[in-house]
Amino acid sequence: MVDKNFCISSFLAFRYVIDDDRDFFDGVKHRIYELIPSEKRVLVDDEYDVDRELKRQLESIKHKKIGLLLSGGMDSACLAPYLIGCEAYTFRFLNGEYQKEELNRAETFARKYDLNLHYVDIDWSTVETNLPHVIASKGAPVHSIEPQVYQAACQAKADGVEVMVIGDAADYVFGGMDGLHSKDWSFEEFVERYVYLDPREVVKSPVNIDFAFEEYRIGKNIDFIEFMHKYADIESYASYENAFAAADMEYVDPYEVLKLSSSLDLNRIRNGESKYVIRNLFKMKYPSIPVPEKNPMPRPVDKFFENWNGPVRSEFLPNIDLSKLTGNQKWQLYCLEYFLNLYDGSM
Repeated sequence: MVDKNFCISSFLAFRYVIDDDRDFFDGVKHRIYELIPSEKRVLVDDEYDVDRELKRQLESIKHKKIGLLLSGGMDSACLAPYLIGCEAYTFRFLNGEYQKEELNRAETFARKYDLNLHYVDIDWSTVETNLPHVIASKGAPVHSIEPQVYQAACQAKADGVEVMVIGDAADYVFGGMDGLHSKDWSFEEFVERYVYLDPREVVKSPVNIDFAFEEYRIGKNIDFIEFMHKYADIESYASYENAFAAADMEYVDPYEVLKLSSSLDLNRIRNGESKYVIRNLFKMKYPSIPVPEKNPMPRPVDKFFENWNGPVRSEFLPNIDLSKLTGNQKWQLYCLEYFLNLYDGSM
């Protein structure tokens, strides 16, 4: 069914449309990512189990030409030892000045495991060129990483790469969302913390999406871990799946099929050991290099939108105070308006 106002509010709050049965427009069907069922995932207990399983999975694709999406973080770095000599792709922004330290770490990881490192240079024109392709593939507005992941996939494909390896799921399987794991949240606190951009603050006809949280309410609190296993996982995994689908490229995230055999140790996470299993794996593979702290995939959205004047379509409130919004929130407004203009030229 068509329910544009619901879809608008859902994208603003969750960065994707959470109801598979509702769409923005007739003839524009969005896709929801299907998670691997829990019973089909491989149980792991520690870094030795993860080491074994990563090796097993990645050896199974050695007959293909492989590319690795390599950042300066521990997740993709921990995949490099199983892919010695493969092609690796690292994002580079603003002539290499943006997040230069992360770029340097990626270069260090590539040298250690003899990866053939390629830079994927991204500027705003790249985003503008690629945005229609990823939007058309998803049938909805997209996450800010999708145009650049699509660019990496196209570049790798031109290099003859047949399958790309990524490490996105480590954050969600092994407790990398340390901000969201930082405390036991009350229901209201968590809703306020999790929602990316409150629709009531930016659109004229917001739809209440609290029902998505209600399923996980426990009295005055919330089972935030189970909530995240559903909504956060889908939102992130779908961004990569769609970008690679738009480029018609196969990809593998070997962390996604793994599952901890015990509950997350929240005490360790809250005391500075987010992804403690992956941290230990990194120490095994890079004993002389300090464990890099978590950084989101680099994308200079603050720079991109520093002079943007905001949306003008009739669905949006007039005179939105952009000074209160982050670069990622501005991206959501920009991309949502771009999508609406693409499929509905009326203002």
